[in-house]
Amino acid sequence: MSTPSGHALRDNLTMLRRNLLHARRYPSLTLNLLLTPVMLLLLFVYVFGDVMSAGIDGGGPDRAEYLAYLLPGILLMTVGGTALGIAVSVAMDMTEGIIARFRTMAISRSSVLTGHVLGSVIQTLGALVLVLALGFALGFRSGATPVEWLAAAGLLALFSLAVTWIAVGIGLASPNAEGASNLGLPLVLLPMLGSAFVPVDAMPGWFRWFAEYQPFTPVIETLRGLLCGTGIGTADAVLALGWSLGLVVLGYLWSRALFTREPRR
Repeated sequence: MSTPSGHALRDNLTMLRRNLLHARRYPSLTLNLLLTPVMLLLLFVYVFGDVMSAGIDGGGPDRAEYLAYLLPGILLMTVGGTALGIAVSVAMDMTEGIIARFRTMAISRSSVLTGHVLGSVIQTLGALVLVLALGFALGFRSGATPVEWLAAAGLLALFSLAVTWIAVGIGLASPNAEGASNLGLPLVLLPMLGSAFVPVDAMPGWFRWFAEYQPFTPVIETLRGLLCGTGIGTADAVLALGWSLGLVVLGYLWSRALFTREPRR
C-alpha cells in the first residue's frame, strides 16, 4: 500500500511535470522575460561599457572589466524576471478555475504550489545558465575557484527559491494576470535600484541606505565576489543568506495562507 508521504511525492512530481509542460507549450512568456536581461547585458556592455568602466574605477575604459562588474546584477535580474512569469502563471491558474478543480481532487493540496515553485526554479536555473553563457561569449573571465563556483550556484538556487515563493504569493494575491504582472514588477526593478549597474557609494546619500540594504544588493555583491574570485565581505554574505532564508520562510507562509483561504467568488 502507498503511504501518505508516497502520495504527496507522487502529487508533487505530477504538478511539477504539469508546470514544465505548460512552460514548454507556452514559451513566449519565459522568452519575453529572458529577453530583458539579455538586451540589457548587450546594451550596457557594447554601448555604455567603456564610459561606465571609466566612471567606476576612475581609470581608462575597459569594457571587459565592466562586464565582470555587470554580470552578477544581470543574473539577479534574470531571477526576478523568471519569477515574474510564475506570478502571472499562478494568477492565471487562480482565475481560470483549475485551482478550484484541484481543490475537489484527492491530491495533496501543497503539491499545487510546490509544483509551481519547483518548475519555476528549474526554469530560472536554465535561464541563468543561458545568461552566464552569453557573458562568457562576450568576454567574461572568472577567477573563481571550484568551491567559489559551487557557492555561487548554491546562492543563486537559494535566492531563486526565495524570490519564487514571493512571486507565488503575488500571483495568489492578484485579481488577474495583469495585476500579477504589475505587482511583481519590483522583482525586476529592485536589482536596478541596487548595485547591479553602479556601486552604491556613487548614489546620493538619501538613496544609498535603501540601495545598500534592500534584498538584491548584498546578494549581488556576494555573487560578484564569488564569480570574480575577489573574495566576499562578511557583512554582505550574512545579509545575502539572511535575506534569502527570510524570504523563503515569508514567501512560503504567505503563499500557504493565501492558498488555504476561501476560494474566490
